[in-house]
Order: sequence, then C-alpha cells, then structure tokens
Amino acid sequence: MLQGLKVAIVLAEPTKEDPNTQNLADWLRNIFGPLFLVIIGIVALFFLFTREITRFIQFIVLSIVIAIVFYYPELITSLAGGIVQALGIKKSG
Repeated sequence: MLQGLKVAIVLAEPTKEDPNTQNLADWLRNIFGPLFLVIIGIVALFFLFTREITRFIQFIVLSIVIAIVFYYPELITSLAGGIVQALGIKKSG
C-alpha cells in the first residue's frame, strides 16, 4: 500500500517536460483571434455582396456575442454573479 502511494506522489509531481498551461488562454487568443476576425470579415462581405441583409445582421450579432465570450470571458462570470445577486439567490455553504 505504501509503495503504491509513493508511485502516485511521484506521478503527480510536475516535471520539466510538462507543458506550461499558465498562459494557454492568452496564447489561444493570439493565435485564433486574428483568424476569427478574418473569417468574420470574409463571411460579412459575402452576405453584403449577395444582398442578404437579414442574414448579414444575424451574422454580425452572433459574431459580436462570440467575440465577447472569446475576448472577455470574465464579463460572463461577473454578469452571471450580478444576475444571481439581483435574484436574491444565496450561496450554499
């Protein structure tokens, strides 16, 4: 039993080969952010050139919502906290 515990502790210790996940969200935003904006621009131009104004407006609204979630995720948590506080829901525990 004690030997199994030693193995579990050794496996749980970080090593130099482990990936650094501290700045993973920032790295993903730096990689996919510009790509996201380019795709939005291309699709928006397509909708404008085909004169589908209703789909263009729907796409822009959806793009804005996705961009807010992607670039400002802390806004969602603070908004949810405000809604919970406004509804008067108490934390359990």
